[in-house]
Amino acid sequence: MPSISKRGATVPTSPFRKLLPLADAAKAKGTKIYHLNIGQPDILTPKAALDAVRSADMKVLEYSQAEGNPSYRQKLTGYYQTFGVDLKAEHIIVTTGASEGIQLALLACLDPSDEIIVPEPFYANYNGFSHIAHTQIKPITCDIADGFSLPKISDFERVIGPKTKAIFITNPNNPTGCFYSQETLEALGQLVKEYDLFLMVDEVYREFCYDGQEFYSALRLEGCEDHVIVMDSISKRYSACGARVGAVVTKNETVLDSISRYAKLRLSPPAFGQILAEATLDMDGTYLEEVQEEYRKRRDIVYHRLSQMPGVVSYLPGGAFYCFAKFPIDSAERFCRWLLEDFEYQGATVMLSPGDGFYATPGLGKDEVRIAYVLNVTDLSAAMDCLEAALRTYPGLLEYVNTEAVNIG
Repeated sequence: MPSISKRGATVPTSPFRKLLPLADAAKAKGTKIYHLNIGQPDILTPKAALDAVRSADMKVLEYSQAEGNPSYRQKLTGYYQTFGVDLKAEHIIVTTGASEGIQLALLACLDPSDEIIVPEPFYANYNGFSHIAHTQIKPITCDIADGFSLPKISDFERVIGPKTKAIFITNPNNPTGCFYSQETLEALGQLVKEYDLFLMVDEVYREFCYDGQEFYSALRLEGCEDHVIVMDSISKRYSACGARVGAVVTKNETVLDSISRYAKLRLSPPAFGQILAEATLDMDGTYLEEVQEEYRKRRDIVYHRLSQMPGVVSYLPGGAFYCFAKFPIDSAERFCRWLLEDFEYQGATVMLSPGDGFYATPGLGKDEVRIAYVLNVTDLSAAMDCLEAALRTYPGLLEYVNTEAVNIG
């Protein structure tokens, strides 16, 4: 039998989906699963956007332009203007979700064996995107004790080497929910200018910033026009993960030309998805205001409940709809499997993502999990009931110093 490639044999496994067979088996037995393992919101997609797709009057479903529909790209310039970013439509290339945008940016900007510095824990699929591009992630570790805020600039400088080509961050962060301020972005901007690096920023969650914090796009960094590349998507802000519409945004003409050539090779981004995406730009701000407030409520429920669980270390996320938590357990991987195979509470259990899949440094995240607070407040509260009961009965529970949860506010 022919052998597959070394690349195919070593592609990383998604930590969000690798336990799905266990979840399916639990459902088959009649157990209700509260899915907190993946960023699939239960928020309704805007009806006006879905209606635009339903009413599309097309005789032939044609290819769009490789860089995306001109009308959509032009409207996007107005969207970014609301965040203080002045762009031309030519600065935006529409992609099949942010995932393709990240892959195209890595292929365009990094050679095989080049390195990209990424604060960890990071969105686990970055491991896979780097694998596809034959590049190397050089992690810089953040600490749950301070809510996973970025390390000092001097810590970044210590890991910059001859093969370093870029720094990659997600703001607000997935998987930690950490929010990075304007001052943090400006410090990174100075760093990439000094070392002539790219600053790649996944800004998918820019609408979800809490407690009065104002989002600052990396595209606003002065003097960094040739350094900054932003990845975007409608998946989260409009609860339209299946539309598969994202974008790469940069003012670097050389990068745009390279990504455009890659885009032409894959022909075009989704046609119906772009119709839906363009329709969202005709909406007023009411939908997003209500969604942000809903996620803030969900965040507060998770934070409050985790803070009451003995031995749990957590913090208050500043953005997105995720948080990490450290549990008093022997293994997050084992715990997450046990939840699906051997545990139920009032006919239900909860599905989480083991934390080690979000690190590049071996051994980290073994007692941590990512929680995606994407369920309505009723289901989310029930999921927290399941989790609390599980942490009382898990056979691999460890002793902890205090009877109260350690809480970082």
